[in-house]
Amino acid sequence: RLMVLRTKSPMKNIVLIGLPGAGKSTVGVILAKTLGMKFIDTDIVIQEHTGRLLQEIIDTDGPELFLKIEEESIISLHPCNSVIATGGSAVYGREAMEHLKSQGIVVFLNISYDEMVKRLSNIKTRGIVRIPGQTLHDLFDQRIPLYEKYADIRIDCSDEMFEHVVEKVVDIIRKQGLENR
Repeated sequence: RLMVLRTKSPMKNIVLIGLPGAGKSTVGVILAKTLGMKFIDTDIVIQEHTGRLLQEIIDTDGPELFLKIEEESIISLHPCNSVIATGGSAVYGREAMEHLKSQGIVVFLNISYDEMVKRLSNIKTRGIVRIPGQTLHDLFDQRIPLYEKYADIRIDCSDEMFEHVVEKVVDIIRKQGLENR
């Protein structure tokens, strides 16, 4: 006979936002395993919807069309009991962020500018949306207020091990009773 373990009830989605290199995908996978939730990476959703790599879309179609594709891909999601790792540029899509926020808890994984630069060794191929001429510092300055705007929870994770970040997220969600909000 098979025994089925049941948790209290499904949790609301946990949506991870933050700069490129903040660890959204890595933390997301560990968090989903820890909490027994599904995992969705919106960058992979975009690649599945388009059949193309993120960088290819940005290089071929430009950043504006990429952002439109990203927003449409996010709005098409109707997950439950999922950890959702968004692309760093997801916060440019107001409708996409409102859609995600209405279905879950938005957690901003915050890293410093220096930490972002240190973690981004593959900036040319990673699929980072930058307007031509925009520096990484410009990108940082433009996005931080957007992450702050949409976040329910902010976790500083510069110089933190991913497992420790996961512990912080779980601890805050449980302490604030946000599981089934």
